[in-house]
Amino acid sequence: MAITRALNICDVYDRFVNGKKVDEAEWDYSIIPSNATELKEKYHIDFGKEFIPTSSQEKNDLFQAGLEMLVKTGFYCVDMKKVMYVTEEEVHEGIKRTPKKLILGEGRDIARFYPRHGNSPVKPVIQGGPTGSPISEDVFVQVMQSYAQEGVVDDLVNGVMTTLEGHPAKSGTPYEVRATMAELRATREARERAGRPGLGV
Repeated sequence: MAITRALNICDVYDRFVNGKKVDEAEWDYSIIPSNATELKEKYHIDFGKEFIPTSSQEKNDLFQAGLEMLVKTGFYCVDMKKVMYVTEEEVHEGIKRTPKKLILGEGRDIARFYPRHGNSPVKPVIQGGPTGSPISEDVFVQVMQSYAQEGVVDDLVNGVMTTLEGHPAKSGTPYEVRATMAELRATREARERAGRPGLGV
């Protein structure tokens, strides 16, 4: 039996290149709902009024349904309009190789991310920020500073600058790249203004 190894980025690309061609509408409105409904019935998944599963059986059923959904359905690439598939063994190998911790930021503003389970004594990491929301360039620094100066915030997630020097930061244009660089500079300035220059982003 061949040893399963973790997939790398080239493996993923090759699988998409050689993958099955599927229309996006078929993926969204037929394949996903059909497979999800089938697995919901197979594993008798019905939380009723309890949206978060509490029993071990419910959690195991949900994991198995999710695993089977991933293996059966695969991943869809919108740009290529193709599907790539993974095996159950590859999923488990990927889970095994998942980092057990993540460290962002530096100095006194460092944030450590650890896995948390039910009733975990590990304090959750609080990420603050407009999280990809469109933000005008004239208030970008102030918006990011408003999050950075909150003591409970451990890490920042920045917004998206909608314009640069009055020009729309349209995707696929040089202004998109320049706006991204401006976002980074503005976020750095916001952290410094808040007195937390080491805050992770």
